[in-house]
Amino acid sequence: MRFRLVPTDDRFFSLFLDAARNLERAARELEEMVGDLADSKSRRDGIHELERTGDRLTKDTLSRLAQSFVTPFDREDIHAVCEGIDDVVDEIYHVADLLYLLDIDEAIPEMAELCEVLREATSSGVALFERFESMKQLDGILDEIGRLESEGDRIYRKAVARLFREGDPMTVLKWKDIIGSTETAVDLVEKLGNLVESVVVKHA
Repeated sequence: MRFRLVPTDDRFFSLFLDAARNLERAARELEEMVGDLADSKSRRDGIHELERTGDRLTKDTLSRLAQSFVTPFDREDIHAVCEGIDDVVDEIYHVADLLYLLDIDEAIPEMAELCEVLREATSSGVALFERFESMKQLDGILDEIGRLESEGDRIYRKAVARLFREGDPMTVLKWKDIIGSTETAVDLVEKLGNLVESVVVKHA
């Protein structure tokens, strides 16, 4: 066991977990919004509050990074993980804002499927950050995130094909942006998982 004259600041792991849980809440709110778009403004506003919470957590983490002398792993990786979580929350808010601004009153079936995949991916993200400090037993979670990303791609392709086959031009334009951003959010969760995996490979 290595002895450190200055203890490592391990508070980063709990900050990551707080941010991951906030991300999961945002994904759940989006799924509920898509299930009932009757009050899209209040739903969008609720997700916006979670996006602001994410920004505060990001600021707290980066502030702590600037003040910490000994960190549990590389500073650039701490910064990247922090920003990676924030990027997903931002993308979820972008989707919610589009649903509100484009006055969508009913979701296409594939959107509900994508939101379910996104919510499951963020739930796996919480599980990942619950185990991040130990850096053990992460393979199954990472595999599940990868599977969900592939499922998101499949649903996106199915939606685009159906929209171009059956939809009018305005419907195609609206939904291609919305489902594209939702699928991007799923991709960003996988990117975050890959980043965590690279940290583990370097430090486990």
